[in-house]
Amino acid sequence: MIRDKSQNDQAKLPKGVIAVAPPSFRRERALIKRGVWPVAGCDEAGRGPLAGPVVAAAVVLDPKRIPKGIDDSKRLTPERREELFEEICATASFAVAFASPARIDRDNILRASLWALARAVHALPEMPKHVFVDGRDKLDTSCDCDAVIGGDGLVISIAAASIIAKVSRDRLMCKLAQDCPGYGFEQHKGYAVPEHLEALHRLGPTVHHRRFFAPVVAARAKHEGVSIENLLGTVQVSEIVEVSAAAS
Repeated sequence: MIRDKSQNDQAKLPKGVIAVAPPSFRRERALIKRGVWPVAGCDEAGRGPLAGPVVAAAVVLDPKRIPKGIDDSKRLTPERREELFEEICATASFAVAFASPARIDRDNILRASLWALARAVHALPEMPKHVFVDGRDKLDTSCDCDAVIGGDGLVISIAAASIIAKVSRDRLMCKLAQDCPGYGFEQHKGYAVPEHLEALHRLGPTVHHRRFFAPVVAARAKHEGVSIENLLGTVQVSEIVEVSAAAS
């Protein structure tokens, strides 16, 4: 019986561990064969945190110089993300865009994220002919767009964008930590971990917090000495964003 490499790799794994295939260049290559180029991948980081912007990235990989090891940023260690960030920046075309907490408060997190993703695509040195975006929502761009659910684990251009977005946002949150000591932004990057919730309750929100995320609403009410109902005014309860501590 002849086994291919993937079967051999699977056989070497500990019992109960399932191998996860890395993202591929297959979809980009299919478009290149049809004469469609440039092809970009885009993704964002920071939809779930209580503080900081959403950071979106768009990346056009050089088919002849794709760094080895590109994967969904969530599957990589911080050290490996940093290494790949530098390699992608050195070999690919890319752009980064930010949706500020103020825009998130005004537009809601989904619309702000889609705005930032489209802005990153349009900021590329050359406008792509096609773009792949992670998720279920297509972007408002002048080029064709495919939304790919789980795309950061399937499409290597999206995975590259996930790395650029994640590292860019992490670095920004470390800088914000210097301006806002006591919140631990350099550790949790704004996510709703217990340490952040405790600091938010004790110190109150900063200008970098998202005003309509539930824990921030509660902290605002406490520190401003008003009821949540008076604080929200005309804001609908459905607009309050519930969050978890999970990072992306």
